[in-house]
Amino acid sequence: MIATILLSFGVLFLAELGDKSQLMALTFSLRYRWWVVLAGISVASVAVNLIAAGVGHFLGTALPANAIAVVTALTLLVVGLWTLRDALGSAEEAEDAPPPSTRNAFLVVISAFMLAELGDRTMFAAAALASKNGWLAVWIGSTIGMVAAGGLAILVGKLAGKHLPERGIAFASGLLFLFFATKTVLDAFVSGLSGWGSTGLALLVPVVVGLGIGAWRFYRPRRDVAVPDQPANAVP
Repeated sequence: MIATILLSFGVLFLAELGDKSQLMALTFSLRYRWWVVLAGISVASVAVNLIAAGVGHFLGTALPANAIAVVTALTLLVVGLWTLRDALGSAEEAEDAPPPSTRNAFLVVISAFMLAELGDRTMFAAAALASKNGWLAVWIGSTIGMVAAGGLAILVGKLAGKHLPERGIAFASGLLFLFFATKTVLDAFVSGLSGWGSTGLALLVPVVVGLGIGAWRFYRPRRDVAVPDQPANAVP
């Protein structure tokens, strides 16, 4: 059992490195308290890996991959657009906005992680491990590995937030979410594409969106430029 736990931990931890779940953890760590994000990741990891281990043990790896891919892509798209909206908001709006409650932040993190992890490669990896090993050991090891990877992303987010502009990190994260959403759909429904082909096509979406946002911010009217008041006796 110990060997299976260690194997599951290693597989899930390595699979999560650089994955969209780590990006989500990093993005949430810029918005919410670190312990709220870590707690939400932990609860979501327990639930998702229990489902994966149960499915792998009792049903093999039979999952409705295409339907789950659509849900995953929609989740990533919503989180990406939400992140971009916050990144593009004015500094005054960010300062005046009330901080989110701990309960709401906790529920947001849990919901986003569960929807994003359903059908992810890490869930299929856990299901595959459970089909050949004890489901309990796979569940424990997979959960610990996923939480450890999320904790690493939170640490990186907190350290980066001290040295890099938060709005810049959020903007880049939002574009990356759009990339992952597009790639998820391409991998699920366009079978003729290679890995590099889907990656190249998926990159077009954040590039076009990023250029469009940049052009909009450059050419939009400056609303913050005050027009000096004319004296009442001024001659027009």
